[in-house]
Amino acid sequence: MQYISTRGQAAPQSFSEILLGGLAPDGGLYLPQAYPQVTPAELDAWRHLSYAALAFEVLKKFATDIPVADLQAMTARTYTAAVYRNARAGEDATQITPLSVLEKDGEKLLMLQALSNGPTLAFKDMAMQLLGNLFEYTLAKDHAELNIFGATSGDTGSAAEYAMRGKRGVRVFMLSPHGKMSAFQSAQMFSLQDPNIHNIAIRGVFDDCQDMVKAVSNDLAFKTKQKIGTVNSINWARVVAQVVYYFRGYLAATASNAQKVSFTVPSGNFGNICAGHIARMMGLPIDQLVVATNENDVLDEFFRTGVYRVRKSAETLHTTSPSMDISKASNFERFVFDLLGRDGDRVRALFHKVETSGGFDLSGAAGSDGDEFRHIARFGFVSGKSVHADRLATIRDVEARYGVTIDTHTADGVKVAREHVQPGVPMIVLETALPAKFNETIREALGRDAERPAGFDDIELLPQRFQVMDADVAQVRAFILNHTGL
Repeated sequence: MQYISTRGQAAPQSFSEILLGGLAPDGGLYLPQAYPQVTPAELDAWRHLSYAALAFEVLKKFATDIPVADLQAMTARTYTAAVYRNARAGEDATQITPLSVLEKDGEKLLMLQALSNGPTLAFKDMAMQLLGNLFEYTLAKDHAELNIFGATSGDTGSAAEYAMRGKRGVRVFMLSPHGKMSAFQSAQMFSLQDPNIHNIAIRGVFDDCQDMVKAVSNDLAFKTKQKIGTVNSINWARVVAQVVYYFRGYLAATASNAQKVSFTVPSGNFGNICAGHIARMMGLPIDQLVVATNENDVLDEFFRTGVYRVRKSAETLHTTSPSMDISKASNFERFVFDLLGRDGDRVRALFHKVETSGGFDLSGAAGSDGDEFRHIARFGFVSGKSVHADRLATIRDVEARYGVTIDTHTADGVKVAREHVQPGVPMIVLETALPAKFNETIREALGRDAERPAGFDDIELLPQRFQVMDADVAQVRAFILNHTGL
């Protein structure tokens, strides 16, 4: 399988060739030349597989240049109950992403798929643990080194650092918005003392951090000389690893391939739900993909109106679901590429307009950039928005009615899912984190602290190591140069 850029000006490459990088040389994002298809017979055969075996079957359709025995060994090592051990009471940790019924109202069924049982208690572990093993495997084969440069709004950073700590030949430089993560999220990252982990807190918002990662990725000379790679969801391997749990959720919720399900996904950067789009394009019987945003509602605005309007840094709100405090969704370009019939020239022009004019309009209105929004229904996307009062009310309601404590982002998902669930079509809400990561809001909602898995007591009191910098790409480059030894 070969991969092409959304902007149409990069030569096709293999999975291993794009694994360690991020952006394509033309500034676009990589996607397969064509999505591999899944047959009904394959779905039937996959129904009773372990998560690791299912991951192998899905991933071998994309990583066709990795020997199957090596890929099978990596998925088996990655997806074990020993790694994903933080299951809630009553959940089966061996299922890796256990599915449970949250509420049933007549023919309306709302389910939760737990994705947060990994080492950092967030769904990012599902892909990042595999990515760590893929990186180590590839670097060892080539006797190479890699400097990972990434940005996080909260969960990507800790998941990446826990996956890469101690990995041979790998250093991590992670940007985060200073003072805008929860205390638990900050402690998870900043308390790591491993010499290959470097945390940089930026005076700004997540979009400032993300812009600097893209600026460095687009400087091909610096990127090549300093061996820069990325673990953000612009990295294709991150996204494709997340495709697996959509298959797992569907197979666990249905008894036959004649049934459909819908998924609601809390979303800021569009990476998690982009994996659902890819699963649907592969033939997984998904009815709707429901985008749930917080107050930073750029994606909700697009899926309601066809207008994509990024916000300036000063307009990005600091909310109680901080991992979605994003106003420029970097993975959105992958979907737009498909929406536009894979026209790289148009994608390049539209995202140039994002950088110069702040957005584009596909609504078909007079003076708009096109009318492709009329095709949106064929991709299954709908959306909704949740604000602070909504998430508090949802956390309280779910606790009172079902005895289940959910985190703030999952609460945004449940609130929006209830607005879109249809009779006869199970709605699966992707749980994104354990509530302990956002204890301040759990305490506000429920008047008590969230339960913590063993080993996370008083994590906020551990010594922390991080650098504070302005949103200045030159400063960040200099820091990387001083700590790579290259």
